[in-house]
Amino acid sequence: MRRLKEKIMRKYVRFTAIGAALALGACNDSEGKGSGTNATNPSTNPTNDATEGDTSTGSGGDPTSNGTTTASPATSDPPNPTTGVVTDSAGTESTGSFITPPDGGGGVKECDVWTQDCPAGQKCMPWADNGSSSWNATKCSPVDANPGKEGDPCTVEGSAVSGVDTCDVGLLCWYFDENNNGSCIDMCKGTPDAPTCDMGKTCDVSNDGVLILCLETCDPLVQSCPAGQICFWDFVDQFICDFDASGDMGAYGDPCAYVNVCDYGLYCAPPEAVPGCDNADGCCSSYCNIQEPNTCPGASEGQECVPWYTEGMAPPGQENIGACAIPA
Repeated sequence: MRRLKEKIMRKYVRFTAIGAALALGACNDSEGKGSGTNATNPSTNPTNDATEGDTSTGSGGDPTSNGTTTASPATSDPPNPTTGVVTDSAGTESTGSFITPPDGGGGVKECDVWTQDCPAGQKCMPWADNGSSSWNATKCSPVDANPGKEGDPCTVEGSAVSGVDTCDVGLLCWYFDENNNGSCIDMCKGTPDAPTCDMGKTCDVSNDGVLILCLETCDPLVQSCPAGQICFWDFVDQFICDFDASGDMGAYGDPCAYVNVCDYGLYCAPPEAVPGCDNADGCCSSYCNIQEPNTCPGASEGQECVPWYTEGMAPPGQENIGACAIPA
C-alpha cells in the first residue's frame, strides 16, 4: 500500500490545457476537462513509489466549473484561518502523481508570492518564463486600474500563464475558460511553513512553490466539486477541488501523467495498479469505498479496493476512502 502511495506522489505541478494551456497533475499535468466519476490517490495510495507531483490547470467553461475547490471538506471545516503544511513540487510524502512530468526546470523568481514584495502598483504573480504552458516562475505585474476582489469575474491577459490578470494584489484569476475569463481567488497568506487561508479552504502549493492557491476541500467518493472541477489528493494529505484537465480523455484505463487529468471519481494510478496499462506513465483508476463490495472496474483482473490511508491515519470522515488497484 505504501509503495503505491509513493508512486502517486510523484511531482505536483499544474499546467494549462487551454490552448496548450491548463492542467492539474496527479500524474503530471495535462489538459482539463471536467466530469465526475471516481478518482483518487490513497494516503496509503495503492501506489507508493515516491515521485514528485506535478499539477496542471485545466480550463474549461465557466470560472466555477473549472478549477478550484468548492466542495465541502470530508473532514470538518478547518478553523478560520485554516493552516496547513505546504509541500512543493519536488514532493514530500503527500500524494500528487505517480508519473514524472517533463522536467522544464525551475524558472526565475523575480519576487515572492508570499510577501508580495513588488513596488507599489504591481503584484507578484506566477507565470511561465520558458514558453511552456506550466507556471514555473514569478514576476512583478501591473495591478489593474479596477482590480477584482475574491470571487469577482476576471480576465487573464494574453496566454493562460502570462502572469497578468485583472485581480487585486494577493489574488489571481483562476477557473478560467478558453476565453481567459475566470474568477479571482485568494493566494495563500502567511509563510511556506505556516500558510493560511479562509475557513473551509486549504493552501495548495505546487509548481516549485510559485502557485499558492486557497482551494476548498472535498470527498472523492461524493461529487461535491463544482462542474468542470475534480477532487484529487494533494501533497498536504488532503483532497481538494480544482481544474479538470482531462479533456476528451480521463476515463478508467486511459493513460495519464498528471493529477488532474482523470475524470471525477478517478485518480492517476501507477501502471502496475491498472490492468492493461502498458507503455504508459500511468492510467486512470477509480476511487472506491472500502466498506462496500469490490466494485472496481478491474476486479476480474485482480484489482481490489485498497485503503487510501494507513490504518488509523485517515482524517475524520475519510476512513472509507479507497483506491482501485492491483495490490503489490
